[in-house]
Amino acid sequence: MDLGLKDQVAIVTGSSRGLGLSIARALAREGCRVCLCARGEARLREAAREVAEAGGGDTSVLAVAADISRADGVQHVVDRTAASFGGVDILVNNVGLAGGAGLLDTSDEQWQEAVDQTLLPAVRASRLVVPHMQRRGGGAIVIIASVFGREAGGRMTYNAVKAAEISLAKSLAQQLASSNIRVNSVSPGSILFEGGSWWRRQQADPGGIAEFVRRELPFGRFGRPEEVGDVVAFVCSPRASWISGASIVVDGCQSRAF
Repeated sequence: MDLGLKDQVAIVTGSSRGLGLSIARALAREGCRVCLCARGEARLREAAREVAEAGGGDTSVLAVAADISRADGVQHVVDRTAASFGGVDILVNNVGLAGGAGLLDTSDEQWQEAVDQTLLPAVRASRLVVPHMQRRGGGAIVIIASVFGREAGGRMTYNAVKAAEISLAKSLAQQLASSNIRVNSVSPGSILFEGGSWWRRQQADPGGIAEFVRRELPFGRFGRPEEVGDVVAFVCSPRASWISGASIVVDGCQSRAF
């Protein structure tokens, strides 16, 4: 199926590895011009090479090293993208981090870090790209949330900021529909990729993770990043023109919510 994304300009935050990289690859395969951004320059350059290969050339990929948790970092990414490609049609807010433990063991600083590293980057990036999308007659914003923003699970701080992202996406969808800008959240379940949190846990405790898979994942395996990337590409495309304000679950039936 041709998704109708050729020459669309996309920004994917947190895209040097894992879900962000797979999303960028999926968009490049559909003909998008893609801006990748992350903090680490060496890994970002390698990711840009991989995405360029997926898209069939190197002129359609821009790599911008920036700290997206800072307002000036987000501004830099959006400005570079617009200057290089002439505008922005698609934004995928993927960057996120949340630490801490239980209520008594999580400091104010850890709560603030979860907001600064996850929720505020999505707010700032969305605010900056909307004028570009309005000038181009519309666009699509996707926020990568989690099934643990829809139901209890994971770290408390992660639960809270992912729930906030889902709520943010719904609110933005209602606000921006009149500008022909669609906003959705995509909520993955447990996804395994080298270097990711589930991969690290698997290395540290293979028996415990095998039991987790048996108990919690009905298909008997973790999800793969490309399974999320393909869904995001579809949601960003004109083929999904009547999907906005949704929280789309990609979890292999892991979650229990209706």
